[in-house]
Amino acid sequence: MSSEKDWEVFKQKFFAKSNINLNDYKPAQMQRRITNLMNRHGVATYVDFFNLIDRDAKLYKDFIDYLTINVTEFFRTPEKFEELEKKVLPELLSRSAKLNIWSAGCSTGAEPYSLAIILDELTPHTRHRILASDLDSEMLAKAKAGVYQASELKAISPARQSKYFRQSGQQFMLREDIRSRVEFVRHNLLLDKFETGFDLILCRNVVIYFTEEAKDALYRRFLASLKPGGVLFVGGTEAILNFREIGFQHYMPFFYRKPD
Repeated sequence: MSSEKDWEVFKQKFFAKSNINLNDYKPAQMQRRITNLMNRHGVATYVDFFNLIDRDAKLYKDFIDYLTINVTEFFRTPEKFEELEKKVLPELLSRSAKLNIWSAGCSTGAEPYSLAIILDELTPHTRHRILASDLDSEMLAKAKAGVYQASELKAISPARQSKYFRQSGQQFMLREDIRSRVEFVRHNLLLDKFETGFDLILCRNVVIYFTEEAKDALYRRFLASLKPGGVLFVGGTEAILNFREIGFQHYMPFFYRKPD
């Protein structure tokens, strides 16, 4: 049976290996997720589990993927993307002809590519900057390839699907010119430096297991990274209750604005 000391040793060893600080994650949820994996692999303690992932590269990659969730699809929560398309982006474009956008925790790229599709339709002759980052290198490789399953395209209209994707068997490949509009980088939201000067930051369904302290610090850093008037777009279960205290204005549900 794992002890609290065993958990502390696991966190230290895992941080040294991965640079992921599990102190920034809610302990009850994280321990439950890890215990499920321990049971599946027949190990009794957290340190035994660390030793297992330390010597098995595939299991280590699977564990990172398990930790970082990586559930994604194009135009996830379509009604929010409709607000983004009809209100948020047009207002931002009225302020700046070329937008600087960051999709933080982009997983396999469906979110930043959804943005690239919208912007291709709103401003067909303008090339905006779309930065997309994730902690998981394997997910970033999939994102760059731009190949998706039908289930990931379920919120895309048939017109957009035929315009932007080429079907090959059961897979769909995104047009190369749309893929080229997104810049993918590996980035640790809890440790690495943030760029500044963004018109729009999306961080959706990423912070679900973060502690309140880690979330608060992250949202303050997002605020500092936005231009005045810039917008932060968060996930449907991630309303920022203390947005005023952080310095944001409420813009629409799940959209927060940096004051001018």
